[in-house]
Amino acid sequence: MTTPIKVEKTVTIDKPAEDLYRFWHNFENLPRFTRHLKNVKVYDDRRSHWIISAPLDSSVEWDAEIVDDRPNELIAWKSVAGADIDNAGSVQFKPAPGDRGTEVRVVTAYNPPAGAIGDALAKPVADIATLFGENPKQQIGDDLARFKMLMEAGEIATNDGQPSGRHNSKD
Repeated sequence: MTTPIKVEKTVTIDKPAEDLYRFWHNFENLPRFTRHLKNVKVYDDRRSHWIISAPLDSSVEWDAEIVDDRPNELIAWKSVAGADIDNAGSVQFKPAPGDRGTEVRVVTAYNPPAGAIGDALAKPVADIATLFGENPKQQIGDDLARFKMLMEAGEIATNDGQPSGRHNSKD
């Protein structure tokens, strides 16, 4: 039995909780700022299907259900039986101190996968935490930073396709 990996991150976004909650609650929006999330298909007001990129050019999929939904405050979910990765999480929206917008707190927990993908990832425990090639806490932090940019600026700043700044001259 593996120990679940739990990650908690918080970001303050200069937008009202209602706007952030409404955007996040439409799970089909999440791949817009969540790097490894390929697709979310919403079945109904409680259930959805998630597909994420995994190592070795593979994908991991599961169905999830909302287990707690408090408009403009909290969305909590968990995977249903048979998921490739047993997982659960929540996103909480609360007023930031000093009327500075909304604090968005994400908590996720998952058990590393078993089966073929798990076998491919059978490494020391320290490496399991880097399921997708990066630290899960850093990954969630990066996703929240992109969410913040998207909500505050309407777009995600990126340097994809930009020159690296290195110059290789033959002077």
